[in-house]
Amino acid sequence: MLRAYVLIALWESRPGLAGYDITDAVTFCFLSQAFIGPMQVFGGGLDLAGRVRSGDVAVDLVRPASLQLWSLADDVGRAAYLFLLRSLPPTVVGAALFGLVVPVDPMTWLSFAAGFALGVVVSFGWRYLIALSACWIIDDKGVQSLSLVLTFFFSGMVLPLNLFPGWLGTLAQALPWSAMVQVPADLYLGKRDILGALGFQAAWAVALLALGALVTLAARRKVVIQGG
Repeated sequence: MLRAYVLIALWESRPGLAGYDITDAVTFCFLSQAFIGPMQVFGGGLDLAGRVRSGDVAVDLVRPASLQLWSLADDVGRAAYLFLLRSLPPTVVGAALFGLVVPVDPMTWLSFAAGFALGVVVSFGWRYLIALSACWIIDDKGVQSLSLVLTFFFSGMVLPLNLFPGWLGTLAQALPWSAMVQVPADLYLGKRDILGALGFQAAWAVALLALGALVTLAARRKVVIQGG
């Protein structure tokens, strides 16, 4: 609520800023809050790093299933659970208190659902790579902290990326973190070309999953079991 009032004050002083009106800005505020759980904006959500430290990853690596796809399936279940319990209730409260944008076009809802799902996959792809770093380093807390800062700043959680000036705005919009918050929110608000936005998210999802698969192969040869 405090963040919503900050954005209201900003848009009252600068109407039409970044192509949003006040209702758009407040809606973006509550959408970004709703994405925190499913997109795991603050990092974590995967047990992989802990399983490397405990030695349990040795069991994971000999299972007749892809470690990456198994982890993805588990993470999608986590995201769905948090969407229901962490995302919907505060958004409903925000709608009751402020009045949020509610799309009337079914295509907007479909594109948002697709963008949301792709955002979860992009988030997983990035967090999986961060978790795999535990195969090379003993303590991954520093990497996790750096990931948190990058994700929080470049996803659109601090402010809509449309407000970032010049080259910083261009860079922020092109990085994978924007696919987690900014792009799904803009699809909900009808502020982006649907095919372009979904294509951008899909490209990053494929790139991160492919890189994750390669790093998993390397980890099989490098991992040192620290416990167990």
